[in-house]
Parts: sequence; structure tokens; C-alpha cells
Amino acid sequence: MAKHQFQTEINQLLKLMIHSLYSNKEIFLRELVSNASDALDKLNHVTLTDPAYKEVVFAPRIDITFDKKKKTLTIADSGIGMNQEDLVEHLGTIAKSGTKAFLENLSGDAKKDSKLIGQFGVGFYASFMVAKKVEVISKKAATDEAYMWSSAGEGDYEITPAKRDSHGTTITLYLKKEEEEFLESYKLERIIEKYSNHIPFPIYMEKEHYKAAEKEGDEPTTEVKIEQVNKASALWTLSKNDLKDEDYKDFYKSIAHDSSEPITWMHHKAEGSLEYTTLFYVPSRAPMDLYRVDYTPGVKLYINRVFITDDDKELLPTYLRFLKGVIDSADLPLNVSREILQNNAILEKIKKNSVKKVLSELAKLAKKDAEKYAQFYKEFGRVLKEGLYNDFENREKIIELLQFKTLNHTDAVDIESVTKALEADKKEIYYITGTDEQVLRNSPILEQFKAKNIDVLIMSDEIDTIVFPMVTSYKEYTFVHVNEAKLDSSDEEQKAQEESQKAYESILKELGNVLGDSVKAVKTTSRLKESPACVVEDKDDPSYTMYKMMKQMGQGMGGEAPKPILEINPNHPLIQKLHDSRDQNSIEDIAHLLLDQAFLADGRELANPAAFIARLNRVMTKAL
Repeated sequence: MAKHQFQTEINQLLKLMIHSLYSNKEIFLRELVSNASDALDKLNHVTLTDPAYKEVVFAPRIDITFDKKKKTLTIADSGIGMNQEDLVEHLGTIAKSGTKAFLENLSGDAKKDSKLIGQFGVGFYASFMVAKKVEVISKKAATDEAYMWSSAGEGDYEITPAKRDSHGTTITLYLKKEEEEFLESYKLERIIEKYSNHIPFPIYMEKEHYKAAEKEGDEPTTEVKIEQVNKASALWTLSKNDLKDEDYKDFYKSIAHDSSEPITWMHHKAEGSLEYTTLFYVPSRAPMDLYRVDYTPGVKLYINRVFITDDDKELLPTYLRFLKGVIDSADLPLNVSREILQNNAILEKIKKNSVKKVLSELAKLAKKDAEKYAQFYKEFGRVLKEGLYNDFENREKIIELLQFKTLNHTDAVDIESVTKALEADKKEIYYITGTDEQVLRNSPILEQFKAKNIDVLIMSDEIDTIVFPMVTSYKEYTFVHVNEAKLDSSDEEQKAQEESQKAYESILKELGNVLGDSVKAVKTTSRLKESPACVVEDKDDPSYTMYKMMKQMGQGMGGEAPKPILEINPNHPLIQKLHDSRDQNSIEDIAHLLLDQAFLADGRELANPAAFIARLNRVMTKAL
């Protein structure tokens, strides 16, 4: 019997890992199965490349067994195994991977092909989260001796001679009393399905089958059978030519926990300086938490077919959070620290390339299948717009995916249709934002555009108010809010505008005095053709829609809505009669009514509906 001390302050590191790094205890099984898979991969490699192992039979399998009486759980593999020196080197320190030296001796293609080996240097010690004692019996391939490593994880371990029929490793966990749930076959099978279903080697496990009594009075019996419990094939690693649509759909349902079929999917394999595979799905409907800050991400990260995480929101930008699927990297090292993953240069490049691929595939879907794209856009169009806010690199690609309703189109059109409809020398794309499509379509501000037959984007999603002021251009075109539009005017129109401003100077001043702090200013305008007045927002102020949104989120802007500018139409009979009126009481009532009706036409709520009704009644009484 040989007693050894753990190296590198292993007690402290074990405590850190067990209590801090792993929040989910069931992950220990993933780690042990992953290690078994590594051992099988290593044996596979050496039997193909090292003459010393040419007589070794490679028959890969992983077996999981449990003993409820002894309270033990056992994971065995037929991999390369370990001799006494390997046990000391690989299990005697938490800081060194068991295959690190092996990888350092490889070069060229062999090294590239073996990258999944030995990326789990601390995984074995996850066993101590659930076990009070761990025994490892291992026999190295092409040798005759077997050894047992045992420890309670409290500072030391023992190595003694042992017996094992064939090469490989058997790990036996003596479970703590409170962890006996890991002796239930259904629990173990669920963990394997969740974390290790795509391990490329078959995993066999004892499964209990209850058999009903054959005749009355007999007791039901339990039959234990050894069955394979994983698929042993990573679907995303298979060639697209070998997969049918049904294969993709079935896999989607299993990873997305969704009984509906996806709208589409995108399967991509990158080779070269960076090797990875992605498989992304677009669901047919938005999840309930899509607009919650604590949404559940839908993309799982694998490293060489081994599940790493499914709750990392950094794998894709938030505006693509509707995607479900897999990222599988051949270049990423395993890191228990989420922070390291979030700042990993390889993962960042995969993310960048994946975004471009997803946007490209969505663009193809829009061209190829308008019905499916319309379904996608109905569910996820608003989320997609979030990318306009911060994904500057892909902003034009996102704009090309958007669907716009316009003054001249009640059915949605894309940006290409919008620009094609512009006159050759026109480079402005006008838009109006708000929360009600019909209110926007009937806005007095659009009267001038209608008169000149100029199309305007009708943007009625709340998010449009937030993101579109950030979007100033698309290719050679400029986006211009209708409030800031300066449409071409003839010399006569400009002269008439200047004259009306002078002619109505007195009534403008009087209206301003009556309305006081309710408005920022009162002006005449040439933008109105049918309405007597409208309100516009100062370009330096937040929009009213933005103000309401911020107020709803508890982030009020000083408590008061930004003051509008009241613009009046000097060609409207009401304004002309108001200009000529000497009835001061009527002027005051009409001034407030003009502002209130402009608010209503703009989709705003009135601050004092009772006062509006009283004024309206007085004016109607006088008219009769």
C-alpha cells in the first residue's frame, strides 16, 4: 500500500470547486462520462498510430451500474486505462489534465484530431460532491498490472495493486447519505440524456423493468436489463446529406422541449483555422419569457460533443435569443469559469461568424418562402429590431430583414421595395413612430406627404421609437423622421409661409400666452393641408412615446412629458376666423381645444378631459 499526499493545496481547491464552481451536483456524472470518453478516444488514437498498441482491441463502451444496498455508483470504460505512474500524475493533482503530456507529444494533424482528449483536468474531482469515498481501479492497455486509487478527498490518497480483467478504468463512488437519489435508474438516465446523449460511444446502464404478477396472489417482480441509454451520435456532426428533415425536427423537439415543428434550421460546419459546428433552429412561436430580462437562452455549448452549458447568454447577441440549438467547438478548452468562457477569443469569433450566418440564412428564407418568413417576422420581428441598437457591424443586414408598413402599403414590404419606389434623385426615407398604426396613418403631420405622394414608413412598434433614432442611414439613403422633414417647396410656397408667419404674428403670440407652459412654442406651418393644427416634438427632446415607456418602467423624465410645439395651419378657415376674432373668451377656449385635438390626433392622452369637454360644450353652444 502506498500513501500519497495531494499536490497543489488540493484540499483548498477541492473545497472551492465543490462549493463554488459547481452549482449543480448532477454534473459529476457528466464529468466522469466525459473522462471515460476521453480515455476511449485516446485508446482509439494510439491503436491507430502507435505500434505498441497494435494488438489491443478497441471495443469502446461505457457502463454505469449501481448497488442500492452498498450505496455505490460505478462508471466503467474500456479505454486506455492508467498504470501506477499515471494514477499519481493524473489523479494526484487537480491542476493538471490527465492527458496534458499526451497532447504535448502530438503534432500536426494528429494533434488537431485529438483535441477532445484531456480537456477535463478537474472533472474527476467533481465526484466528491456526492461521494464520501472514491475508488478507481485501472489497467493500462498493453500491460498486465492493475492498480486501485482510493481517497476520501481529505488530503491524501492510496494506491494499491488490484485486479481487472481487461484494460480500462472503473470508478466506484460511495455515495453520501443525502445523495442516494443518484442510485435511481430514471434519475441517471435523465442526466445522461441531458448531458451525454451525444457522447460518441455507447453508454450502457442497468434499467429496472417492473413486471406485473402473472396470476392473482403473486407479487410483481423487477427485472434488471442492461440497455444502451444514449444515442451515441451527435446529430450536428453528421453530414447534412445523411440527415432527413424528420431527423432535424426530432432533434429540435428534444432540445427545445417543444412539440411544434421549427420554422427553419441552419446547419453549418466551419473548417480551417477555426473548427466548429453550429445547428440553429427558429421556433414557430415565441416563448413566454422572450421579453423578460431573465429569459432562458436556447443555445447549448458543446466542446467536441460534450455538453458544457445551456444558460450562457453570451453565446449569441440578445436580439437572436429566440434561436434554439447547438454550438460545438473543436478548439475551445473546457473552463469551469463562466467568466473565462465569456471573454474567450475563440468563442467570440464563433459568435461573430454565427451571427453573420444566421442573418444570411434568414435573408434567404425571406426570398425563398415568403409565408414562412412572415410567420417568423410576426413572432420575432420586434426582437430582431433590437440589433439595430448595438450591432453596428450588421446593421444594414438587419435592416434588410425588416418588414415595413408604409403610407402607400398596408401589407409589409422590405427596404429594397422602399428604396426602389423612390425617385432617382431622392435619398431620404421618411418615417413616423408611435404605438398605433391607424393613429399614425391619420396623423395631420402626414398631410403634406400625402399631398405630394411621398411615401412614409409607418412604425408602430414601441421599440421603433427607441432604435430608429439611432439608425441614421442605409447605404446611400438617410432616414428622416417626419418631424424633421424639409420637403421641397416652390418659391411661392416659401414666400406664402414667410408672409403667414408675419401676418399671424399677433395670434401666435396670443395663443402662446393662453397656452403658457403647455407648449414650447406656437408657429405657423405649411405641412398641414386639412387639419387646423398639429403638435410636433422638438428634435432635442425625447419623443412622447419614449417618455411614456420610460415612465412605465419607473424611469420618469422629471415627472412631466416633454412640451410640444403647436403648429397651426394659416389656410384653414378655423385659424383664419380665429385670427379675425375679437372674442377673447372664445379665443382662449379654442386655443386649448386646438391643442387638445392635436394631442388626440397624435395619439396622446388628455391631461384634463373634463376641461376639454366643458370648453367644447361652450363653443358648440355659441355656434348654435
